[in-house]
Amino acid sequence: MGKVSIAVLASGRGSNFKSILSEIHAGRCNAIVNVLITNNPDAPAIEIATQNNVPVEILEPKNFSSREDFDDKIKETLDKYDVELVVLAGYMLILKGKKLLDSYQIINIHPALLPSFPGVDAQTQAFDHGAKISGVTVHFVDAGLDSGPIIYQEAIDISNCKTAEETAEKILKIEHLAYAKVIDLFSKGKYVLEGRRVKFLKNE
Repeated sequence: MGKVSIAVLASGRGSNFKSILSEIHAGRCNAIVNVLITNNPDAPAIEIATQNNVPVEILEPKNFSSREDFDDKIKETLDKYDVELVVLAGYMLILKGKKLLDSYQIINIHPALLPSFPGVDAQTQAFDHGAKISGVTVHFVDAGLDSGPIIYQEAIDISNCKTAEETAEKILKIEHLAYAKVIDLFSKGKYVLEGRRVKFLKNE
C-alpha cells in the first residue's frame, strides 16, 4: 500500500513532528510529509523541516482580516501539496474555517484522556487535579476544543510524578510513539471517519 501524504501544522518546538519523521525513516510509519505549515516564523519546527528537506509554509494570522480568511489560506496551501491527511503537532490555534474542516481529514494529539482536561496545559490540569492516571488521545478535529471523534487513547500512570513538568515529560514519551502509530494505521486503511464517528475496519 502506498504511503499516505501528510501535512504537519506546528507552532513550536516540533517534538512530535520530529518523532513522526523518525518513525517514517525507521520504516514504522507508512507516510511522507509533503509540507510543514506554521503560524510562527520563529518555530523550531522549521529547522527540523529544513534538515529533513520538508517544504515550509509560514502563514501568520495577523496578515489576514479574519480567522476564517486565515484558515481558507491554509486550505489553499494544502491544496498545492496534494495532502491526504493533516496532522496537528503542537499547533496552538483552533481551526475554525468551514472550508478547511470540510475539505480535509485532520487529526490532533492531546496529552490527556479526553474528555478529561481539554485545552492547553492538560498535563498541569491533570497533575493539579491529583489524577493518578492520564495519557494521550488522538482524535479527528472539528470546530470545537478537543471535541472531535476519538481514534486512539493510551493510559499512563502518573501517580508517582512529583511535578507538572515530570507529568508532561512522561506523557510526551507516549505521544511520540502513539501519533506515528495512528498515522500508520490511517495509511493502511484501518479506520475511517463516518460523520461524527470513527469506524474501525477489520484486517483483510
